[in-house]
Amino acid sequence: MHNIHQPDVIFGFDPLWFAGALFVFTYAMILTERLNRAVVSLTMACLMILGGVLTQEAAFQGVDFNTLGLLTGMMLIVGITKDSGVFQYLAIWSAKRVNADPWGILVTLVLVTAILSALLDNVTTVLLIAPVTLLITDALKVSAYPYLFAEIFASNIGGTATLIGDPPNIMIGSAVGLSFNDFLFNLAPLSLIVLPLIPIYLIWGRKLVADPQSRQQVMNYREADAITDSRLLKQSMFVLALVMVGFILAHDIGQQPATIAMFGAAVLLILTNLPKDPSEQSKRVHKAFCEVEWITIFFFIGLFIVVYGVETTGLLEMLAHQVLDLTGGDKPTTAIAILWVSAVASAVVDNIPFVATMIPLIENMAVTFGGPEELAPLWWSLALGSCLGGNGSLVGASANLIVAGFAERAGQPIRFLPFMLMAFPLMLMSILVSSFYVYLRYF
Repeated sequence: MHNIHQPDVIFGFDPLWFAGALFVFTYAMILTERLNRAVVSLTMACLMILGGVLTQEAAFQGVDFNTLGLLTGMMLIVGITKDSGVFQYLAIWSAKRVNADPWGILVTLVLVTAILSALLDNVTTVLLIAPVTLLITDALKVSAYPYLFAEIFASNIGGTATLIGDPPNIMIGSAVGLSFNDFLFNLAPLSLIVLPLIPIYLIWGRKLVADPQSRQQVMNYREADAITDSRLLKQSMFVLALVMVGFILAHDIGQQPATIAMFGAAVLLILTNLPKDPSEQSKRVHKAFCEVEWITIFFFIGLFIVVYGVETTGLLEMLAHQVLDLTGGDKPTTAIAILWVSAVASAVVDNIPFVATMIPLIENMAVTFGGPEELAPLWWSLALGSCLGGNGSLVGASANLIVAGFAERAGQPIRFLPFMLMAFPLMLMSILVSSFYVYLRYF
């Protein structure tokens, strides 16, 4: 993947330094939030190309179209489904189960998010859960922030538990030949332990109070009244069910999640537009496409290109070799080092390109440790670090940015720095627990 001859960078700069500087500057700009993050990442991506680190063709190789297709397809499906009222129905139903108690609702939503993230991928889960959350918190007149914060954590932790829950697991599983059950057996027990309900209760639990009128109002809602379009409900449930089955069988039928999500979106658009006349159709299709979080999509395109630019210069590979030199080839030390390095790195860069860099490096360690079958603890460390590390900042995982997108639309924006100041220490706690787990279970 790395260029044999280094690219000709503008003004004769060293490509490694030039790409590294652009990368750091991208993050500095995202941190200050002076400019919208999509604008920042697209500008920096173009500078990678204009500066000569990447050609335009190479830049497109760096874009993970599977992630983008999955996001766009699911955003379309969720956007259309929303109009049936099914999310309001779910919101009222789940709120009434716990007597509209704000903390009870948070726990319920966190558990649902974690379970769904293990069965679907975490991006799809937050696309389904975030709208429900905003509806409940709005009705109870409580801040949505603690809920969305907890759901980001739950989606990444739940996604850690299975092969299909988080993109890094899919990558590691397909590279090493690990099955769905391998992930379930090795990582699911830990996912239950690191759900951060206690810390979140200590931070926000006691402040989550709704006045009796708002709670009574929620208890008075009738779920059935929420369904406004039963025909659309049937159509969208049919398509959602198809898509879910597609995700579960994706590996067996040799299809990528993006294709399945896009096909689902196309089928739903056909079903909802068929009997309408052309002008009504274009209105409806236009409305459906307006539901897509284009800011998030374009932010990803830019970020993928920036990270790929850094990757092609060999900077990430150099860092990974440093890790091996530091651990001196001791297996437990190497496993714990991989866990911590991948956690911190995944909080800073999207975990997909990071894991793509680490896989060949770990495979090369087989010689040191006596064969590929000896590498199992290292793979679990990489999976844990990259999935849980995604909780460390807003750009750590795709799901985080989607939740932030919903929050921004609802007028309750999640800011980069305040989120990181709270999320990063919590993420490190989960990695500390994981270190004990890896050490006790495998060594």
